[in-house]
Amino acid sequence: MSVALLWVVSPCDVSNGTSFMESVREGNRFFDSSRHRNLVSNERINRGGGKQTSNGRKFSVRSAILATPSGERTMTSEQMVYDVVLRQAALVKRQLRSTNELEVKSDTPIPGNLGLLSEAYDRCGEVCAEYAKTFNLGTMLMTPERRRAIWAIYVWCRRTDELVDGPNASYITPAALDRWENRLEDVFNGRPFDMLDGALSDTVSNFPVDIQPFRDMIEGMRMDLRKSRYKNFDELYLYCYYVAGTVGLMSVPIMGIAPESKATTESVYNAALALGIANQLTNILRDVGEDARRGRVYLPQDELAQAGLSDEDIFAGRVTDKWRIFMKKQIHRARKFFDEAEKGVTELSSASRFPVWASLVLYRKILDEIEANDYNNFTKRAYVSKSKKLIALPIAYAKSLVPPTKTVSLQR
Repeated sequence: MSVALLWVVSPCDVSNGTSFMESVREGNRFFDSSRHRNLVSNERINRGGGKQTSNGRKFSVRSAILATPSGERTMTSEQMVYDVVLRQAALVKRQLRSTNELEVKSDTPIPGNLGLLSEAYDRCGEVCAEYAKTFNLGTMLMTPERRRAIWAIYVWCRRTDELVDGPNASYITPAALDRWENRLEDVFNGRPFDMLDGALSDTVSNFPVDIQPFRDMIEGMRMDLRKSRYKNFDELYLYCYYVAGTVGLMSVPIMGIAPESKATTESVYNAALALGIANQLTNILRDVGEDARRGRVYLPQDELAQAGLSDEDIFAGRVTDKWRIFMKKQIHRARKFFDEAEKGVTELSSASRFPVWASLVLYRKILDEIEANDYNNFTKRAYVSKSKKLIALPIAYAKSLVPPTKTVSLQR
């Protein structure tokens, strides 16, 4: 299941193609003069061990909202995720409130390589331009510092998704993801492994970006390795948070909240989370047939049963009245999350609104296309045509010009 790169990508720009890691391989390698070796991104991930404590025992950092050691959860997924949202909002509240434009250092050298930081960001921009064309166009309205930072986050999310959804997915193990998480720790500690890591390391040193959403996205990749069914929406919601809602939490500190906004920081983060959930639910509904051919069903099992449906109906690809009724309810739920997301986009800084509105408007139209296909998401892939994109983008741009609300809710 592809990650929905919310706030950072538009529909039809992300695919499950096999060319991404090849395309960035040149950018993934740089010479470290202090170690005298060429480093390639995935080589350390696919072999070797995790971090070690002083006594030699290996460990890896796990998500803060995983089950307890006993395997029991005392809160619903929404409650656990909301706790993360509150922590993220608290971390950036003061910084986002104090200034609209963060002071960002330029051309901070990647360790062992003077002057390569600009090149690293440029490479991230090239990847974004190739795989997220519509969004990349929207980022041109952002300040250079914010634009480059969003590029760096996009590339890290893309690389993380490729670990379990790319050409080398069959070779990825839980231990490999542990090593990827250890490497993330190094990035946040100013020890980038390659050029693209260097861009992210610089970004997180200059913006109030917290590591937890990045860890949680990796946890979503772990879920994809061990889980192919979801008993209910509570389980599915947690998965959607891990693989997509996290991107919104990563991006809000970069996008910035408009200084004139009266909305609470928490409400803006909630909107970012809602857009991630909406985008991922849309991905799931669009890709039912594709996922079924891989033996995966990303639909709540209890709701399927209530509708008189089963995995066998999905594997058979039968579009029946029962299926249509079921799909209508799923689409309605996704649209509710899009509605919730709309409340926060207007509160972003003016230069950051357009790419987010473009993502929201275009991704939402995928749901319209599923309906237009008579709910046949088994053999027909719903997509937004170029002509419909051209019609929708001016609407998204017009929405981006709407100023923040003037109504005071909770004080930030």
